[in-house]
Amino acid sequence: MNIDIRSGNGMTIARLSGELDHHSAATVREELDRCILTQQPKLMIIDFKDITFMDSSGIGLIMGRQKLVEGFGGKLEVHRPQPHIQRIMKLSGIERIVRIV
Repeated sequence: MNIDIRSGNGMTIARLSGELDHHSAATVREELDRCILTQQPKLMIIDFKDITFMDSSGIGLIMGRQKLVEGFGGKLEVHRPQPHIQRIMKLSGIERIVRIV
């Protein structure tokens, strides 16, 4: 799992690549939380374009980061999930909580 995080102008973009499962979710969560707590972005984008696999840990990761960003008055968006990842998100109902672009 690779994470590339860039921040500026009240926005943070985290580009993830690889497999997002219970093994990698903890590391991703720690890095994203550290960034959210220090930057307090108004808009947090998690780019899923290069995620090749995701299990329910990914849904938990998104929900937890949404709650954290919302606590600072910000919003979280998930961008560019692959069709099979988007299907998992749709089945979970997460699009009612987080905007998927």
